[in-house]
Amino acid sequence: MPGIILLAAEQHNSTLGDLIVVTLSFLILLFLLKKFAWSSVADIMNKRASKIANDLDSAEQSRVKAAALEKERQEKLMNSRAEAADIIKNAKDSGEQSRQNILRETQAEVSRLKEKAQADISLERENTMNAIKDEVALLSVQIAEKILSKEVSPEVHEALINQYIEGLSANHETK
Repeated sequence: MPGIILLAAEQHNSTLGDLIVVTLSFLILLFLLKKFAWSSVADIMNKRASKIANDLDSAEQSRVKAAALEKERQEKLMNSRAEAADIIKNAKDSGEQSRQNILRETQAEVSRLKEKAQADISLERENTMNAIKDEVALLSVQIAEKILSKEVSPEVHEALINQYIEGLSANHETK
């Protein structure tokens, strides 16, 4: 049994010794890491954290710019639609105004042509009436000559014509 105790004591001492050696080695390793590598690792981590923060800021700025551009695009689209509606309205108004002008001009032309036609008709009627009067006067003189079997003097002839014309005018006015 003393051998077992000794073996247990040796195992206990060797485990304790191993624990001390491992702990000292770990502390030395930590010291060396802190002395030589910790500042580099910390710098790398700080740079990485800064880069991530900058990337997040850039992403936020890009999102804000994109939202502003979208808003500007929407405003331009609305302005374009309003301009298009104004152009269409102006074109309709211009077309309506042109139509009204054409109608007015056409009505004026029709009125002018109607007045000219009425004037031409009146002139033609007057010319026709004068021609008829002359014809009737000539026929009446010829009939009167035949009835009277004699020739009528120019004064009597003129008096008969005037009397006949007055009779025609009176008949024409009553119709």
